[in-house]
Amino acid sequence: MKKKLGALLGCTMIAAALTACGTEQSAETTAPGIDTESPNQNADSASGMIVSWWGNQTRNERTQQVLDLYSEQSGIQFDGQFAEWADYWNKLSTASAGHTLPDVVQMDYAYLDQFVKNNLLVDLTPYVENGTIDVSNISQDILNSGKVNGGLYAIPAGINVPSLMYNKTLLEENGIEIHDNMTMDEFYSLCKEVFEKTGYKTDVFYGNGADFAAYVMRSQGTSLYGDGALGATEEQLKVFFEIYEKGISEGWMCEPSIYAERTIGTPEQMPLVYGSSPSTRSWCAFSWSNSFASLQNAAGDELEVGITTWPANDSKAANYLKPGMFFAVTVDGANPDEAAKFLNYWTNDLDANKILLGERGIPVSSAVSEGISSLMDESSQQVIDFVYNVIEPNSSLIDPPSPEGSAEVIQMVNQLVEKVCYQEITAAEAAAELFTAGNEALAK
Repeated sequence: MKKKLGALLGCTMIAAALTACGTEQSAETTAPGIDTESPNQNADSASGMIVSWWGNQTRNERTQQVLDLYSEQSGIQFDGQFAEWADYWNKLSTASAGHTLPDVVQMDYAYLDQFVKNNLLVDLTPYVENGTIDVSNISQDILNSGKVNGGLYAIPAGINVPSLMYNKTLLEENGIEIHDNMTMDEFYSLCKEVFEKTGYKTDVFYGNGADFAAYVMRSQGTSLYGDGALGATEEQLKVFFEIYEKGISEGWMCEPSIYAERTIGTPEQMPLVYGSSPSTRSWCAFSWSNSFASLQNAAGDELEVGITTWPANDSKAANYLKPGMFFAVTVDGANPDEAAKFLNYWTNDLDANKILLGERGIPVSSAVSEGISSLMDESSQQVIDFVYNVIEPNSSLIDPPSPEGSAEVIQMVNQLVEKVCYQEITAAEAAAELFTAGNEALAK
């Protein structure tokens, strides 16, 4: 099973993130990851702990500060290891095969189920029951997102929601109006208007299209994944690919070629904030609420970034609250008791969260969220308002964690989106191929 996980994550996660645009991770821009050279790297680390995460430099710096603070208080010595998204999962899959996983790993909702099924994570239920991990200020719905088959295998690190970031300065200067909960037709009209008035194009999830695909399926009253198969029909999948087909044929969508020299997912390189001319820039970015501050920082004084919802014909069915990410304790760690104590500190300590300031999403502890709210910058306050006043009242329950085989589906989606954007296949052909191959992958 661990070999299967390694094959899925090690081979397809990178493809999922990079295939659509043909980019490569750079050794110079990727931080050192998990050491997988020696067996059981944690065997003699009772007084130390390895913690790994993915993210940008801001996340790295704040996380390391929290590790240093906890080290001063507890005496635990930390080896903090971070990497960019694709490189992170590649290293983690290799480590899982060699029983060298870090003590504590940052975990994504999409892969939680697979890690649990491969017996890689510690059930944290006993630590909640004995009080080591205090969950009294965490919503049960949010806490349940870390459960698989009745066991609690991960603690949410923050609340996150699908978010459309946009160039507010550009739209206001050109008298272009935007509003929350746009239908797809309203979104199409907006994209055309922006392109006609400014020359700026639309960036619609290159390199991670599966997230938007799942969203589009939810808006149609279904889900991307079912029980051992895709949850959507071929016709429903076609609706997703038609978005790209329409955008390319009408000229208002970014060409895939502009991503050739960029690291997908890096805020500083998103077309919203980076490009030499309107033809290489976008007026928007499909992203997540916890990236809002990073995008505004990347934009600097050049433009003000706004935030709204992803378009959907049924916004209440499509919108959802998502754990921004999780922290989990692995079975390879030398001291799971100490790791559980650290997760409690991360979740509930006010001083730690005064450092983090919601960088991974709104704190899941209501007490912590209230305690740091006055310290958060304008961008963070804007996100809090967006989550609780725009998304939460108009949302529905999140889909279950992605099943085994989903990594292959993610890769397929990105490859097919690329083909549609290069006009090598039609939306109908892409949907047919995904329906057949996706069901085969999930049935294995």
